[in-house]
Amino acid sequence: MYRVTLIPGDGIGPSIMEAAVEVVEATGVKFEWDTRLAGMAAVEKFDTPIPFETIESIRERKLAFKGPLTTPVGGGFRSVNVALRQEFELFANVRPAISYEGLNNRYNNVNIVTVRENTEGLYSGVEHFIKGDGKVIAAESISIITRAGSERVIRYAFDYARQNKRKRVTLVHKANILKCTTGLFLEIGKEMAKEYPDIEFKDRIIDACAMEMVMNPEVYDVIVTMNLFGDILSDLAAGLVGGLGLTAGANIGKGAALFEAVHGSAPDIAGKNIANPVAVIMAGAMMLEHLGELDAAKKIDRAVRDVIKENKFVTPDLNKASKIGTKEMGTEIARRVRG
Repeated sequence: MYRVTLIPGDGIGPSIMEAAVEVVEATGVKFEWDTRLAGMAAVEKFDTPIPFETIESIRERKLAFKGPLTTPVGGGFRSVNVALRQEFELFANVRPAISYEGLNNRYNNVNIVTVRENTEGLYSGVEHFIKGDGKVIAAESISIITRAGSERVIRYAFDYARQNKRKRVTLVHKANILKCTTGLFLEIGKEMAKEYPDIEFKDRIIDACAMEMVMNPEVYDVIVTMNLFGDILSDLAAGLVGGLGLTAGANIGKGAALFEAVHGSAPDIAGKNIANPVAVIMAGAMMLEHLGELDAAKKIDRAVRDVIKENKFVTPDLNKASKIGTKEMGTEIARRVRG
């Protein structure tokens, strides 16, 4: 039995997480869920978006399954997602974007996995205002790129490519302008590529990569990049396959892992039973894969893709004429997983 910290999240989070848990449990794999709060739900009860109890639960179980969270604006609250990544050194953010058959998208051959460095760069949290004459006259943010942090995420990307029989790793940077920070990342990538002669290695400047992804996404396989660039490119890749409602994310560290939907909490549709649960269901599949439960993960992937292809038991964002809700879509996917 696997012990997992379950964070329902805010807005649509509780409803889509309920559907995801139903699907994950339909595989027959046994879980013990420890339900904890974070985000606005935690602020209302504990006056903090990241309660000590939640942190300790993850620390003990080393595995978390999380719904979307809302970070309060102002008041000194940190981004919950960034704080969790830094607290548990979840250095690799893994975001697959794979085309779904049956959707009316521009492309049907996208198969990109973005591996984003998750703890450094401009998201390190080192920023401040500069004041003069009693007012803010400038603001500074410091991008921190370390050799150790770069090496571990680049190695993760190469190992991921090898383990998943992928052929190419593309390192994305802006070393033509940001010569020290992204230049170091590129230099380390070139050095490490020599250790993986079976994996083709290329590098691309971030703006050229974004253009090429839109025009010819099939040229990309595994992308590894820094925090800010990865944040942008992984959302771009999600757009190529149908949006954030269909793409999951894993946050991997040495001693813990967290799996989540990558979209927001959508408070405007909370409680309406219309939110698409696919992203977090696929995050559940990624969690099972991480645990070595490969057959269970494949069952979920196959069930989700069959349901989307048939376009019947799907939420209105996938079929405008559909009357199927979050709960009904989750239940249908779970039924197919059980076989």
